[in-house]
Amino acid sequence: MSINLTLLIVMGVLYACGIYLILERSLTRVLLGLMLLANATNILILATGGYAGLAPLYSKETDPGAYNDPLPQALILTSIVISFAVTAFMLGIIYRTWALARQDEIQDDVEDRRVAKTPSYDAEDDAIVPLETSEFAITPSTPEERLDPEETETPKTAKSREGGSA
Repeated sequence: MSINLTLLIVMGVLYACGIYLILERSLTRVLLGLMLLANATNILILATGGYAGLAPLYSKETDPGAYNDPLPQALILTSIVISFAVTAFMLGIIYRTWALARQDEIQDDVEDRRVAKTPSYDAEDDAIVPLETSEFAITPSTPEERLDPEETETPKTAKSREGGSA
């Protein structure tokens, strides 16, 4: 099976332009980028389908190897329907944004920037691991639990316990 080089080049250019447009701040350019990516994916599915053959209609005289595979065609049709729905949804978002704010660009969100600057916290990595992991441990696991409470008394509390004044 040999793939048409022209289809591969067109597909690569469509993917590159689509990714470039998706990274823009304008919603219209994002929509155009999504449309280019959908068309590039359709060409990819078409190229992987192989050479064109006979129509996939059953006939006793036709060799089974001469038939065309209908699966890539069905996948492309499904992709066209999905990309049409995404395009309609994005057009609705673009229209609503234009009607409300009279602008097409996505603004910076201050809260998103604040969250991005905070250091990440992972509860598992930052947790204190006990020395003894058995639930039947008799010995205390932390140094504070190992100390006798009478040994940790301050001189002030010792005097008040003995009846002296502070």
